[in-house]
Amino acid sequence: MQHNVVHQPTPSRVLSAGVRRVTLEAAGLSLSCLLAEPRGRRPRAVVIAVHGGGMTAGYFDGQAHPDLSLLTLGARLGFTVLAVDRPGYGLSARQLPGGLTLAEQSEVLQAVMERFAARHATGRGFFLLAHSYGGKLALVTAARAPGLLALDVSGCGHRYGVEPAELPRIRQGSDRRRTWGPLRLYPPDTFRSIGAVVAPMPEREADEVVRWPGIFDELAPNVRIPVRLTFAEHEGWWLHGEQDIAELTARLTSAPLVRVEHQPDAGHNISLGWAARSYHLRALAFFEECLAGLPELRRR
Repeated sequence: MQHNVVHQPTPSRVLSAGVRRVTLEAAGLSLSCLLAEPRGRRPRAVVIAVHGGGMTAGYFDGQAHPDLSLLTLGARLGFTVLAVDRPGYGLSARQLPGGLTLAEQSEVLQAVMERFAARHATGRGFFLLAHSYGGKLALVTAARAPGLLALDVSGCGHRYGVEPAELPRIRQGSDRRRTWGPLRLYPPDTFRSIGAVVAPMPEREADEVVRWPGIFDELAPNVRIPVRLTFAEHEGWWLHGEQDIAELTARLTSAPLVRVEHQPDAGHNISLGWAARSYHLRALAFFEECLAGLPELRRR
């Protein structure tokens, strides 16, 4: 297989300045991605951004306000940011109308990093920044793939805050309150600009939603990199009280550092709300600390 990235013309969906759409061939799939790179210098590292269920990579390049885009902010701060349409979304939906399981998606994500590194400068290596269902994929990948630098996840825990009978509503996107929280948390144009970002959740990943607590318990001890978890103030899908967080972090026994934070004035979709810039800056600051070598990390 060729290790290449094919640059495509900008599609009808508006992209932020400096962001371009590319196609990455990996694991036998054609994956659509959004890419932003530092101008005039090599990247400090690469941030792989992994979207949640029912969204696409455009989640990380929100158009309702200039401050929303992780891609433009990351590039300005010296990181290459690659936001990948997960298998079953974007271009690969043609090949995978039913999607893939988390384990299968993890194999693809590892191939994405390998293929990208074959043709692009990657600096110190790869960070994963993921949201919601993408956080599940990032945690699975962190437990399976060597060499990752650190992981930042928002909107994903280990125990749901809803009854099992309500979980199908995640796939249907029918629980607006849990998914978004108060509408005042988002710029006025949010729900006019996200049409190209929303996509159906593929059946195979939707079928795995109910299995996540067991999957997490199995994989958690195998995560051996620094982890930062963020829960929005108005997070409605996950349990994130003090006892819940204690139980979650207690399972990440091999991670050299586990940090849990709560993002004020934010709903589940943090990166599309007014809190996006604050969250993205905190996530990138965490990555900077990992590059610098926190004392906690030196004691590994």
